Amino acid sequence: MFKKILIANRGEIACRVIKTARKMGIQTVAVHSEADSDSLHVRMADEAVHIGPAPSRDSYLVMEKIIDACKKTGAEAVHPGYGFLSENEEFARRLEEAGIAFIGPKHYSIAKMGDKIESKKLAQQAGVNTIPGNNDAIAGPEAAVKVAREIGYPVMIKASAGGGGKGLRVAYNDKEAHEGFVSCQNEARSSFGDDRVFIEKFVEEPRHIEIQVLADSFGNTVYLFERECSIQRRHQKVLEEAPSPFLDAKTRKAMGEQAVALAKAVKYQSAGTVEFVVGKDKSFYFLEMNTRLQVEHPVTENITGIDLVEQMIRIAAGEKLPFTQKDLKINGWSIECRINAEDPFRGFLPSTGRLVKFIPPEENEHVRVDTGVFEGGEISMYYDSMIAKLIVHGKDRDDAIEHMRDALNAFVIRGIHSNIPFQAALLQHPKVATGDFNTGFIAEHYSDGFDPSMVPHDDPVMLAAVATFARSRYISRAIRVEGQMPGHGRRAPREWVTVMNGEHYPMTTEPINGGLALTCQGKTWRIISDWRFGDLLLRGTVNDEPVCMQLERCGLRYHISHYGLQVKPIVMTAHAAHLLSLMPVKQPPDMSRYLLSPMPGLLREISVQEGQEVKVGEKLAVIEAMKMENVLKAENDVKVKKIVAQPGASLSVDEIIIEFE
Repeated sequence: MFKKILIANRGEIACRVIKTARKMGIQTVAVHSEADSDSLHVRMADEAVHIGPAPSRDSYLVMEKIIDACKKTGAEAVHPGYGFLSENEEFARRLEEAGIAFIGPKHYSIAKMGDKIESKKLAQQAGVNTIPGNNDAIAGPEAAVKVAREIGYPVMIKASAGGGGKGLRVAYNDKEAHEGFVSCQNEARSSFGDDRVFIEKFVEEPRHIEIQVLADSFGNTVYLFERECSIQRRHQKVLEEAPSPFLDAKTRKAMGEQAVALAKAVKYQSAGTVEFVVGKDKSFYFLEMNTRLQVEHPVTENITGIDLVEQMIRIAAGEKLPFTQKDLKINGWSIECRINAEDPFRGFLPSTGRLVKFIPPEENEHVRVDTGVFEGGEISMYYDSMIAKLIVHGKDRDDAIEHMRDALNAFVIRGIHSNIPFQAALLQHPKVATGDFNTGFIAEHYSDGFDPSMVPHDDPVMLAAVATFARSRYISRAIRVEGQMPGHGRRAPREWVTVMNGEHYPMTTEPINGGLALTCQGKTWRIISDWRFGDLLLRGTVNDEPVCMQLERCGLRYHISHYGLQVKPIVMTAHAAHLLSLMPVKQPPDMSRYLLSPMPGLLREISVQEGQEVKVGEKLAVIEAMKMENVLKAENDVKVKKIVAQPGASLSVDEIIIEFE
């Protein structure tokens, strides 16, 4: 067994690998860029090596620096995590040539599966179902239209070296095929240095279901069942679960056996994932093979009890798999939510900055949190948006959903925005609850974006009662303050009016043992909690049912988050509520004459000039953040008066880029 390994990655996956290595008694070496010098994975590792500036092309993607770090520290093996160099055939080969073990498959397996065109041909030879389409690189946009017509719309246009949602478009007509080809080719060239593009049939109402495989160097290969990854936004996975609520035992077995056949055909060693697209009739087709650990691997670990990182390390060290296919069983149900630094109420735009508060839910037999951040740390614009992975395990799917809903309630993040409200809303959607969804679910049900009205709640009046409970606690504390003038001290009224989302809720309070009984509209809520000011979580019971929600006082308002719903009620006396209703509403300034930055990021391009007349839909500027380009387009016909920000500028949210006449 290795004595020391280097993790050629960052963030939560680097921390995840370090935890298993530590459990196995293996020392670890972290590598880091300037931006990550104080990151969690650097703090956790036994040693750390600085490998360059913040941009990944100058640090985490530079093979020479990582190999040199291995030699300096005496690391015998490298775990690549996912992303970066994890599926780079040259990196695996160069490590092997340097006498350093690659904790992953052999370079020839990566090469065979890393090319989508070649991998599809190999899959066909191995007897794996494949999607009808064109297996050769398309010459140009006109040829793309011709091929698309031959296959029949809709088609999927894909970069051969693509991944992570980049270099991928769906086309329903000639115009979309032409434009999609050009976009895919450009993205592929800039992201992967390979502009080859191919086209295949787009399976309608598809599900994205993947099979986890493990293979050792002795020819033993097993599949560890499936993961359902159909809930995606713009081809990026949002929520994953294992097993799939859609598959039956027969389909599961057939998919697993085909995945094993493909792994054996390429002499695969290590953990890998064979991705399939599954039609509504349970027909399934090979999509691609990921020759690395997947982001969503914890759900498989939960239902099988197998540490996949440990098995990867043991296989790389030359050990045999300690189990066979018949030893593997599905135990319960597991769900993973990706907690990302993005604002779901502003089109999921990236949110960067300092984590003022980061309090994940407590880990136990049901809840696991994989993260690479800490309170006070920085969410950088240079890397992807993932803050953490929240994983739960239950006895069945309904139990797992309940655990996830409770865990999301208890996940406190301040300083930046996160997608927790969106995840909470997804888990309350009836189609998600019944497993009735496909990869188009988010596009179909949230086609116009996501807003607070899309977050359902069984009892919003209860949230008004909680705000009144908090206000009563505040007044009770104020009453006890010393030095008040006799006859003029604070008194605790029993009657309140809570104003929330424009509605007035008259509340009557009555002290009870350990809390307060609040009556509104003929219904009473008995709230018992030891919540105090400064606590961000209110835990206790409401009408004897356990409850956990986020609650904090901000000025005169009480900010409450529960099951994804965020409200900011204000609690006051009836007289004060009447006076407030008479106050004029301040109108926001008209900013329609400006193009504002919708997020923090780097201004890559200004596409117009001063004095230019621009038509609706034309490109104005391009902003880059967290490895994604965002094109800003004109919402109306306008004339450019002034270019305020220049390319290369680091923009904050709502910073002015262009002024119009």
